[in-house]
Amino acid sequence: MHRVKSINKIVVFYVFVIMIFAGVLTSFLFFLFYVFGIFPFFVLTPVFSPLIALLISSAIGTSISAMASERILKPLNQLVTATKRISTGDFSVRVAEINDNSEIANLLRGFNHMAEELSGIEMFRNNFINDFSHEFKTPIGSIRGFARQLQNENLSPEKRTEYTDIIIKESERLTNMASNILLLNNLDNQQIITDKIEYELDEQIRNCVILLEKDWSRRNLKIDLHLDTVKIFGNEEMLSHLWINLIDNAIKYAHDNGRISITCEKTLSDIRVAITDNGKGMDNTELKHIFDKFYQGDTSHASQGNGLGLSIVKRIVDLYNGKISVESSPGYGATFTVYLPAGSSEQMKKRRAEPR
Repeated sequence: MHRVKSINKIVVFYVFVIMIFAGVLTSFLFFLFYVFGIFPFFVLTPVFSPLIALLISSAIGTSISAMASERILKPLNQLVTATKRISTGDFSVRVAEINDNSEIANLLRGFNHMAEELSGIEMFRNNFINDFSHEFKTPIGSIRGFARQLQNENLSPEKRTEYTDIIIKESERLTNMASNILLLNNLDNQQIITDKIEYELDEQIRNCVILLEKDWSRRNLKIDLHLDTVKIFGNEEMLSHLWINLIDNAIKYAHDNGRISITCEKTLSDIRVAITDNGKGMDNTELKHIFDKFYQGDTSHASQGNGLGLSIVKRIVDLYNGKISVESSPGYGATFTVYLPAGSSEQMKKRRAEPR
């Protein structure tokens, strides 16, 4: 910034010197002509004519350069100042933009876009830290409280067993939360899907239902499976996380003695998996934030999850260039439908056609 100011001073000084010299010369010529009636023809000689022309053109050119440099250096000064504020963590700073297609204008617009993105990232980071701290405080506080209760020597065996079970449950919740955060972080940093294999998708969904049998049988839920035979070419472990999180979410929000329906079918354009529960459903506000990290619309079920499962689901679907839709209304449950592109099947066909 100091260098820019120095250039400004040099340009102004140069213009000032040229203008003074030109003014003195003009005054001298005017004096000769007005007082003595003498026109200084020597200024038209091959020596002086170029000199005068040079002085005049230099004065004009330098003036134009000064104006042009002012137009360029002013926004650059703004950028230098704004960049210093960005470096101190002030992401609210913006620079005045120029309404043209010049390189300077593009630079200013690019800076404002960068500042906007950094501001959004900073806001997300702060929200994540706050949500993360809140979610960890609850189980840690529960563990600490019941651990203190266990120090009571007069505690009955039944209560001791109950409090021990709660501590185990809360510690498992912390473990699951840490695992989900690590998984989500890995997914956020992943751009392509690796380790793809050909396998039966319908069989994988059945296995996921079996893995969660303890949870849905405890609440006496009925699971209706309508699964077509579908083969897919993808990352088996990643898609397993997808189905487990969706089925687990349906189990948590379904009514006791209720029913969960899971369908899987292949069309000409995509593979569709739909999971429906008969829970309390969601309103429009909940639907808008359903895939946000740590969001739990139904606080009555907050202790059953950590608000990361559906964020993981959304990220996996995005990595597959797929789509997920949610249909729900209060009192009528919810249906999550995953659409995986038929490209997965096309890759599988090409693999089968390749010579071995």
